[in-house]
Amino acid sequence: MTELRNLALILFCAIASGLAQPPPQPAPTPSIVYSVHDAGSIKDYRTNSRIVREMVNRLVLAVTGQSDVGKAWASLVAPNDRVGIKICAAGGELFTTHHDIVNAIVDGLAAAGHPRGSIIVWDRSLGGVKEAGYRPSADGYQLKAIAPREGYDPKTVLSAPLLGKLIWGDSEYIGDLGKMPMLSDTENTSNVSHFSKIVSTEVDKVINLPVMSISETNGIAGCIYNMTIPNIDNWRRFARGSRFGAESLAEIYANPIIAKKVVFNLMDGLIAQYAGGPQPQPNYAIHHATLYASKDPVALDAVALKYFEQWRARTGLPAIGPLAAYVGYASQIGLGNSAPNRIEVKNIGR
Repeated sequence: MTELRNLALILFCAIASGLAQPPPQPAPTPSIVYSVHDAGSIKDYRTNSRIVREMVNRLVLAVTGQSDVGKAWASLVAPNDRVGIKICAAGGELFTTHHDIVNAIVDGLAAAGHPRGSIIVWDRSLGGVKEAGYRPSADGYQLKAIAPREGYDPKTVLSAPLLGKLIWGDSEYIGDLGKMPMLSDTENTSNVSHFSKIVSTEVDKVINLPVMSISETNGIAGCIYNMTIPNIDNWRRFARGSRFGAESLAEIYANPIIAKKVVFNLMDGLIAQYAGGPQPQPNYAIHHATLYASKDPVALDAVALKYFEQWRARTGLPAIGPLAAYVGYASQIGLGNSAPNRIEVKNIGR
């Protein structure tokens, strides 16, 4: 009888243990990154606008599965959505998101019923956009920079357990206001950052257009970087591969203010820069003549990072991946796929 009771107890414990274990999680859906290459799209740093437009259109058709450009953009943004296009203008004349790409997208949005004047194209600062060919008065859209201090939303904040030194332009920076203040070591530091008003309140849907460039402080100035670092103040604490920097970019992107608004990512790889970025460094740039697009920002960053490591290895530069640890972390928290076996790259021909 004792043996029977012991056997029953063992069986009960085994069943209870099985019930207590969570069910196996399904593998994440593989991500698709579409690429289109055309050697004629750029020569001597000058783009061929017709070819670039065709490349952009082929990508949005492929990503959305539509047969018409207007319908493709309409499947991504609703008629009442306020649409923003986040460019990267840190590269000046030669390495800013190419003007022809933006124009092709604005034309597509217009075909989908969005008035040109309602579309916001922005970055933290606009650097050399004029030299890069941007003419908002002629192109019809709004071209905006984030105004120092006033351009950040005091109601949309994020905090991280790391103090950052505030500088002029940050929302909570304490200036002298005409007199010399007596500041302690902590009065001009903060563990809080504010989102820009553009991304927090002025746009409902975002088309993310990073350049294909590394970041000397964050590994890659790709999709995740382009929507986080340039859209917050007190951002310097998230750089240089600190533990918080390694994780926080992914966590910042996961905020609904960003993650739920970005509907399309297109990486400008007409020129790719594998060192010194995102500021312009022509010595480390190549005419890659390729555009990439995906709904998965993590997968697109992972694909670009693989190219960067190959180019850097050929020229004897150290790996940049350790500074881009947030790409893998973004996958862990469900923002997309970073593992090569979960990413399919589809090259689109003519």
